[in-house]
Amino acid sequence: MIDDFLMRAVLGGVLLALVCGPFGAFIVWRRMAFFGDMLSHSALLGVALGLLIGVDVRIGMIATCLAAALILAFGQRQSRIGNDTVLGMLAHSTLALGMVALAFVQGVAVDIMAYLFGDILAVTMGDIWLLAGGGTFAIAVLVWMWRPLLALTVSPEIAAAENIPVERLRLIFMLLMALVIGMAIKIVGVLLITALLIVPAASARFFARTPEQMAIGAGLFGAASVLAGIALSWHVDTPAGPSIVISAAGLFVLTAGLSPVFKRAG
Repeated sequence: MIDDFLMRAVLGGVLLALVCGPFGAFIVWRRMAFFGDMLSHSALLGVALGLLIGVDVRIGMIATCLAAALILAFGQRQSRIGNDTVLGMLAHSTLALGMVALAFVQGVAVDIMAYLFGDILAVTMGDIWLLAGGGTFAIAVLVWMWRPLLALTVSPEIAAAENIPVERLRLIFMLLMALVIGMAIKIVGVLLITALLIVPAASARFFARTPEQMAIGAGLFGAASVLAGIALSWHVDTPAGPSIVISAAGLFVLTAGLSPVFKRAG
């Protein structure tokens, strides 16, 4: 019989992968990997603030990710500051602030490694319900804005000419990404969440012929990575979060090697 904590880990990890898949596809298309890093780094500040003011750290992580996304949206409108400069300042400043703030947390044992690299085996039913509810909301909004967001991804100029609200779509997408990353930190950690977003999407890109196929494939590759990573962690006694990312990287190498075979067969 499978232990309850292992079942929760599998359920939470698969749910997260299915939610991350479509968002990871857009991150790959829009080359926003550094944006994901910035949001994940800001989540550590949310952990510290949650512990300092006595609120659930999950709420703190999501709140700081949303705030960082809003600050970035404002910073991008300042023509004298490049996007990469704003991202770099936010990423490292929030990470440093989080580490400093954690030094003021008293009376609570803080496992910093669990937040940096995740602790999927400690997932609770509360985490799963939060992920299910927040993930459903994020995917529903993404489906609603799918076509205009694709048009914006292909060409912002053409999207603007077609009266698509470019700035509003960008802001909504960034806030959705902040929500997803804020929910995901406990499972794969601050340093690994961007890898879980990007690597499965990159694997799916070898076989997808449409954007929809790539989004769905990214979710499936992510779910397979979670299952393989948990199995590796269980049998070899390795950290679960890094094992999931290693499994995702292994699947990428496998799909990269097999893609020419499938193309010739097709």
